[in-house]
Amino acid sequence: MSSSPPSLYIGLMSGTSLDGVDGVLASFSEDSAGRGGIETVATAYVPFPEDLRADLLRLQAASEDEIHREAMASNQLVQLYAQCITQVLKQSGIAPQAVKAIGSHGQTIRHRPECGYTRQMDNPALLAELTGIDVIADFRSRDIAAGGQGAPLVPAFHRFLFGHTPSTCVVVNIGGISNISILDRDENVPVTGFDTGPGNVLMDLWITRHLSQPYDANGTWAASGTAIPDLLASLYDEAFFKLPPPKSTGRDLFHATWLAHKLASFPNAAPADVQATLAEFTACTIAKAIADYADDVQTVLVCGGGAYNGYLMNRLQNALVQHGMRAQVTATDALGVSANHVEALAFAWLAYRFDHRQAGNLASVTGAKGPRILGALYPA
Repeated sequence: MSSSPPSLYIGLMSGTSLDGVDGVLASFSEDSAGRGGIETVATAYVPFPEDLRADLLRLQAASEDEIHREAMASNQLVQLYAQCITQVLKQSGIAPQAVKAIGSHGQTIRHRPECGYTRQMDNPALLAELTGIDVIADFRSRDIAAGGQGAPLVPAFHRFLFGHTPSTCVVVNIGGISNISILDRDENVPVTGFDTGPGNVLMDLWITRHLSQPYDANGTWAASGTAIPDLLASLYDEAFFKLPPPKSTGRDLFHATWLAHKLASFPNAAPADVQATLAEFTACTIAKAIADYADDVQTVLVCGGGAYNGYLMNRLQNALVQHGMRAQVTATDALGVSANHVEALAFAWLAYRFDHRQAGNLASVTGAKGPRILGALYPA
């Protein structure tokens, strides 16, 4: 069966963990029956400098002169995007002219779908100038304009990448925020998915404050503590967890002030015990979401930075068992797709979909009025 020549796209992702930029060069192919394939050609990672990370954290909330500071931070961010692209192209030996487009997610600083908007910092016009490659950006706004949450967008890509399994599969993305995609064994059943709550965001905040480390490597610090049941119950006491899907969230809700309010009743809690509780909170909110909406799941595939936190993965497996589920928890690396690269690949795929004028959202996930072509083009 003949196939069309592969086309190349770059996906960029800098998520709520605020650690840096992941870039992926992906090759897309399609046979005469319309079945698509994707191959990772090259990857790169550029960490955020501390000053930019601090600026991004400050921009999560209203503050003085924030319009100017957002614009300046966006320009700095795009310089890092361009560095990441340069590294990807150098690694692959591919010229910029061979790349069809860059899919740039931008950096989310506000996500308020209930108010009809989401805000991703970016300067795609500058990125097109710096790279000489078409840029497709602003993927979330169209879904929100169509009445959706604008997030999560990755379930559509999860279906493309992992949706051909003989049993029900749940893909869990554990970045700063966690979300799930439920891929039914019957491909005619619509994909469902939603944000489940914090992923790494609170754990990262807490270890940075106490140990000056950006994240809890392999969950070692959390493993040294003991979860506090009453604190865990207090963390659960949040309206978001009672909402039915579609739903999405972010740092607008789960931030330092929110955590401080929850901790006010536990002034003598040991920091390591708080970290253990936050890890348990992430694992339990994911497990409950799976139990509520996919109790027949056989496989739980984990991507995002949380997939490399051995303690968190263990707690997730245990939490599923507590719900009477026997699903096996494994990182997407086991299927040959690096857990760190799934989201960047998703935005390369969304750029590909835009170029082919194909919908990038799933109304069954976001609650939009229907399928929509996502993104806006900035020609080189």
